[in-house]
Amino acid sequence: MSAKAIGRETAEAILRQNGWLSHQPESFQADVLQRSILLSFAPGDLIYGFGEELGGIYGLVSGVATINTAPPNHEPQLINVGAPGAWAGEGCFLARQPRRVELRALVETWLMYLPLEQMDDMASTNPMVAYNFGQIIMSNVDVLIRVIHDLQRVDPDRRIASVLHRARWIGEQPLPLKQTQIGTMARASRRQVNAALKRFAENGWLKTSYRSITIISPEKLRFFATEGD
Repeated sequence: MSAKAIGRETAEAILRQNGWLSHQPESFQADVLQRSILLSFAPGDLIYGFGEELGGIYGLVSGVATINTAPPNHEPQLINVGAPGAWAGEGCFLARQPRRVELRALVETWLMYLPLEQMDDMASTNPMVAYNFGQIIMSNVDVLIRVIHDLQRVDPDRRIASVLHRARWIGEQPLPLKQTQIGTMARASRRQVNAALKRFAENGWLKTSYRSITIISPEKLRFFATEGD
């Protein structure tokens, strides 16, 4: 999934129309974007690492960023992929503690970065800014609740369908995830993932080719995943 040729104006429009920033006052949106830096990352690049020192927030403009985490002294594991408009890294501002997750570019990815010192400067002139930034964590908690709920499904096929549905924002483009990565997010073996993908393809919900998965009917994946809820 290419993320090439993202201009500043396009990047700002994406963030104004999607996710956390789209729900903030216009003046706040303008201030955040004016102070932010547009950055690009190559496939596999580390955006920030687990345990890193304090830093600012990143808003996903285009591409795919993987969210990886684990308890201390464990290797970070893939738990989700971010959608355009998603922001991460707010913990450093809110708690003054090191990074709790790892963010990595899966494909060529563009993000808007608001440095911590800029966040502090905004908050120093307007105490309500902390409230605005605090809403990022609530958005991310909502995502985490969904991930945990999906993992509690007993049937591995339904867990796998849930993972694929969460990636529905990619649209009818090849999903840039390997079967092993889908298995990690769904707590399923590669054999289980391969079998589920074949069944889903037979049902017409997606199509597969060599190292490629394209989601055709995300709503049917979601219905199957949540049947019986």
